[in-house]
Amino acid sequence: MLRKKPPGALLPSAHAIDREYRVMQALASSGVPVPRMLAWCGDERVIGTAFYLMEFLDGRAFPDPALPEVPKEDRAAIYNAMNQVIAALHRVDIEAVGLAGFGRPGNYVQRQVDRWIAQCERATLPLPSAMRELIRWLPAHAPGEARSALVHGDFRIDNLVFHLDEPRVIGVLDWELSTVGDPLADFSYHCMAWRIPPQVWRGMGGLPLDALGIPRESDYVHAWEERTGIAATHWDFYLAYNLFRIAAILHGIAQRAADGSAAAANAAEQGARAGPLAELALAIARH
Repeated sequence: MLRKKPPGALLPSAHAIDREYRVMQALASSGVPVPRMLAWCGDERVIGTAFYLMEFLDGRAFPDPALPEVPKEDRAAIYNAMNQVIAALHRVDIEAVGLAGFGRPGNYVQRQVDRWIAQCERATLPLPSAMRELIRWLPAHAPGEARSALVHGDFRIDNLVFHLDEPRVIGVLDWELSTVGDPLADFSYHCMAWRIPPQVWRGMGGLPLDALGIPRESDYVHAWEERTGIAATHWDFYLAYNLFRIAAILHGIAQRAADGSAAAANAAEQGARAGPLAELALAIARH
């Protein structure tokens, strides 16, 4: 498989396929399943942009966290396998795998909160009222310095490849947002799926989980705590922060749609989800 940067002018941190290659190569024998890296080429003269080659993974991909294509009796095992992998990721010895210096140390959450607030404040499109309230709430409630771990940055079920027949993850993909950061920020992002209603954005909020054979959020979080030894403290803050982050991204898409510079034809529809996600974040913050 070939993965490359898109052509044209890009932001310096966008489509960081060099980071993807480095982290997956480092994780090859870590216990975190990743495709085998085959070659890296940073010479843009070859095909126009930097690229890398990796092993093809023949497996299953699940775009919907409710797993409609999986029999009910098999869904819990899929979730257990996913929990095992994200816990293994957060237990990786960063120095032992050669990733010392992979990210900026310290103040990860505060830096992220500041970043997304700054992006919102640069927007000329009016912010939903819930986003304005979160801009005040988040800095005042950010937890203190947390332990650091290797974090994926976009750990969702649709970024995983599962074995064709077994409830086992054979590859974690899309590492361009990976860094050294707060494992609770990473894990709570993954757990947003339990809160977001499916009609809003890729979630299971409001669905009958017991009837679906999918573990409850509290049980899933407890399993991760047991596997990592990390207590899921300040859980409401982390969920609210991640929902705000997604809302900020979607508001940026709405801004581009309003400016006429959006790449996607459905940009306005995507951007309209910022308000409902911010309202969900604010409801959690007030919990």
